[in-house]
Amino acid sequence: MNKLHSFKTDISKVSLPKEIAYPYNYTPHTLAKIASKELQNYLNTQSDFQHDFGLTTNSNKGLGKMFGVLVVKNSKNTLGFIAAFSGRLADTNTHDYFVPPVFDILQPDSFYKQTENKINSINLQLEKLNRTFLNIEKEFFTIKEKYDSLFNEEQIKIKSRRIERKKENQTDNQKNINEEFYLREYKIYLDEKSKPFKKSYLALKKQRDDLKEQRKSLSNYVQYKIFESYNFLNYEGKSKNLIGIFNQDEIPAGAGDCCAPKLFQYAFVHQLTPVALAEFWWGKPLPSAIRKHKQFYPACSGKCKPILSHMLKGLPVEENPLLQQLSTTKTLDILYEDRYILAINKPPEFLTVKGKEIHNTIEQLVQKKYPDATGPMIVHRLDMSTSGILLITKTKEAHKKLQQQFIEKTIKKRYVAILSGKLRQEKGIINLPLCMDPNERPRQLVSKEYGKKAITHWEVITVQESTTKVYFYPITGRTHQLRVHAAHHLGLNTPIVGDDLYGEKADRLYLHADLIIFTHPINNKKHTLIAPAPF
Repeated sequence: MNKLHSFKTDISKVSLPKEIAYPYNYTPHTLAKIASKELQNYLNTQSDFQHDFGLTTNSNKGLGKMFGVLVVKNSKNTLGFIAAFSGRLADTNTHDYFVPPVFDILQPDSFYKQTENKINSINLQLEKLNRTFLNIEKEFFTIKEKYDSLFNEEQIKIKSRRIERKKENQTDNQKNINEEFYLREYKIYLDEKSKPFKKSYLALKKQRDDLKEQRKSLSNYVQYKIFESYNFLNYEGKSKNLIGIFNQDEIPAGAGDCCAPKLFQYAFVHQLTPVALAEFWWGKPLPSAIRKHKQFYPACSGKCKPILSHMLKGLPVEENPLLQQLSTTKTLDILYEDRYILAINKPPEFLTVKGKEIHNTIEQLVQKKYPDATGPMIVHRLDMSTSGILLITKTKEAHKKLQQQFIEKTIKKRYVAILSGKLRQEKGIINLPLCMDPNERPRQLVSKEYGKKAITHWEVITVQESTTKVYFYPITGRTHQLRVHAAHHLGLNTPIVGDDLYGEKADRLYLHADLIIFTHPINNKKHTLIAPAPF
């Protein structure tokens, strides 16, 4: 039980939470924050391992890491905490201060290491074989190309002679037959000459293909054994492996190696009662996902949510606060309306269109209010957490024409935001391509390789003691574009206040679409609508 750490901080006056916070959308409890602080003190002073987190150097080798704490009670109701890191640290899975992995594939006598040695042996054989194979392959195809060329030349000669005979009305069937016989014999002769080269080539190719098939079989075997060996205990004492939790073909890479599963596994194995969870990033930011030093982050939904859904069964867990928030009744705040279109002032924390679990949306409200509307009504969207002007159409024709304006980027939009920090410049342009994070929907990643073009103009309105109010002018309309461009270290490196995905939670996301300029889809008049920001 040396993994259980006693609090150095006085926590006698801190009240306990009634239940574990919803792991995918939460504000860490005070106890979890204190435990995180004590873990961070350890990271600042420890000499147990060496790892470049990129905090003191500008080298490209620096790599940040996600850490987590779980406040727990033992059988005597004494509080303490356990700690974990995501993945491996300093090229190993085990450290004295941290809980062990759910399954350690790096143990020297494990089937993984044994199979890895076999695969490495096959790779060495392939490496040696490839040198010979590539030479034989080149020689064979050079000979084949030469003999094919010789055969084609003979074919062309014979074809030419036949054309000449036909011109002179001297068609000779016997000559034709003899030439066909000659071509067949010539082909057999050339094939015999290339046969030794072909035999060597095919023999080496088979040898190489057999080794690749062995490697593939070993890889499939070890992958299955790994999935089978990751067994997760839950609060009710029941166990499931990765294959039982996921569809085998859909198990994400690294599933089970994040902080939260490690922490709950250790707690349940050692009869510790979970009290509060927190995970934070330690080190330099990532080039793609937004990760800031010491900032808290929720458990990932792609890899951890299916696992934790099993592990936390029977444990008192807070309901998703977002579901509670989104289920409240809303009304339409109409800014402009005529027979063809309307513009509303969308409230924050309200979906534009329905999701998997939420059906109380702008789309549902307008369909209910305008049952006779034709065609789709939603022309564009605002993020769930963003407030401001949203255009809606009542007719199919209006929808088509207004949508075309969005496609052609002739509609001008402006947003007001409050950033949680000071900006040094007065204005600028952010150009960071974005794509969906497959393991963390709806989060977005910055990716030059897979991202779509995303451009934002910005300018400062006012600067306060610790915040900056800005205008955003999005040139493109990617999901979470303004939020990522604000928070990413290659953008403004200053998250929008209240951004629970890329910054820190607050009473709301301080992002509001305050102005839109468009051409009316029917009468072609220019319209400018303004909805002043409520902050």
